[in-house]
Amino acid sequence: MAFPRESGILLHPTSLPGPYGIGEIGESAFRFIEWLQHAEQRLWQVMPLGPTGFGDSPYASGSAFAGNPLLVSLGWLKGDGLLDDGDLAPLTALPADHVDFGQVVALKTRALRTAFDRFRRGAGSHLRGELEAFRIKNASWLDDYALFYSVKQAHGGKPWTEWERPIRLREAAAMKAWSAKLADEIRFYQFVQFHFFRQWSRLKEYANERSIRIIGDIPIFVAHDSVDVWKDRTQFKLDTEGHAIEVAGVPPDPFSATGQIWGNPVYDWDEMRRTGFSWWKDRITAQLQMVDIIRIDHFRGFAAAWHVPAGAETAAVGHWVRSPGADLFATIFEDLGEIPFIIEDLGVITPDVVALREVLGFPGMKVLQFAFENNPANVYLPHNYSPDSVVYSATHDNQTTVGWFQSRPERERVAVQTYLGRDGSDIAWDLIRLALASVANTAIFPLQDVLRLGDEARMNTPGQPSGNWSWRYTTDQLQWGVGDGLGNLTTIYGRSGTVDQDQGENPWDYTRDPSLLG
Repeated sequence: MAFPRESGILLHPTSLPGPYGIGEIGESAFRFIEWLQHAEQRLWQVMPLGPTGFGDSPYASGSAFAGNPLLVSLGWLKGDGLLDDGDLAPLTALPADHVDFGQVVALKTRALRTAFDRFRRGAGSHLRGELEAFRIKNASWLDDYALFYSVKQAHGGKPWTEWERPIRLREAAAMKAWSAKLADEIRFYQFVQFHFFRQWSRLKEYANERSIRIIGDIPIFVAHDSVDVWKDRTQFKLDTEGHAIEVAGVPPDPFSATGQIWGNPVYDWDEMRRTGFSWWKDRITAQLQMVDIIRIDHFRGFAAAWHVPAGAETAAVGHWVRSPGADLFATIFEDLGEIPFIIEDLGVITPDVVALREVLGFPGMKVLQFAFENNPANVYLPHNYSPDSVVYSATHDNQTTVGWFQSRPERERVAVQTYLGRDGSDIAWDLIRLALASVANTAIFPLQDVLRLGDEARMNTPGQPSGNWSWRYTTDQLQWGVGDGLGNLTTIYGRSGTVDQDQGENPWDYTRDPSLLG
């Protein structure tokens, strides 16, 4: 699918400002969309929106279908008559510039349970019909999701592989008994999901009305301790008790002599093919309820994936297993129609991955921080791009561009300065300009780069088990003047939706404020 020439911002919603300790689907989300429109941006890449798992990472979720309860707007629930100022007061004492997940999870869960208790006692009666319609429409995933988390809560948070055998293996009598025993708890989880999707659908509608599309992520693998694996065990390489036979990872490379073991169960592609890839079609259909464009993380796994025997000490003992990516996406397109995908194809990519991407016509990623190694043939240098590319100044896994440039050896900084023809004193916006000027149809920048922030604002450090995903911007940091400058550059390089060269409008009109061009 061909993409228009446009640009946008990478920002997880938890990084939005607000009074309750974490970004949420509240007023600041709507104001951010208005800022995007003002800045002539047409894309908001949000990363995964599901419940977070180990290390608070949105890429380690307990459900491929549900929304993150921590994103539910408490202010919106107050407007629905389900909370009051007293309920919210404990959260207003939380930090404004970062997420303290330990406190946020405890306090926000308490607030959500308070809202549910009020709802059960009669508050928010105008929502009852809408909630029931939501439950019926989404029963195919919602019922199992709510039961899974309710049983997990009853087991003190233990993974499902440590539950009693009857419920672990979903025996009919156990499913019925636990559903009856935990009926109220199940209703709570359904209630929270209803509010997530009710709020998010309005936010997405608000963005689309302003010609802004949302890009969301699908990590190729799912967590073992997830409702997805518990519910559909036959789709994964598990033994009869639900334990993984093989897990996903990456082989040894110049960065790791032993490779990496991720621990996600790998797919049983033969079984998936037998069922017409229905699990994947359901997953993608659900994702398209939340976003307009899907970014596939670790796309190379659709050509071949590195399988490591469960329990192995290193990934070096693993082996490549081919994946039926071409057949999978052919089935998806046949049954669901043409879907806008972009793919993460970074790292050591073999010819079979390139061939699959080209056959499918998916735009791949280019990251400018990977470009400057004094090699003119480097695929991440803009003069080597093709239009079917998505260029980033950095991703959520990188340093901010300011931090990256400061930490580079002198040789590499000189290479950057020489290529750009700039002294690097405004390096974040130098790379933004470079990305906007490139032939890549899509250009994306982390908000940290737009705000010229250093590594104190870094979102994630791969391999670091804690302390990630906590950065938030504050309201005073995102000024309309910053949007003016970004909007000017976006217009100059033909990515603004307001520019129509066919009608003779001048894309080189700097009249809004030439000083903002830097």
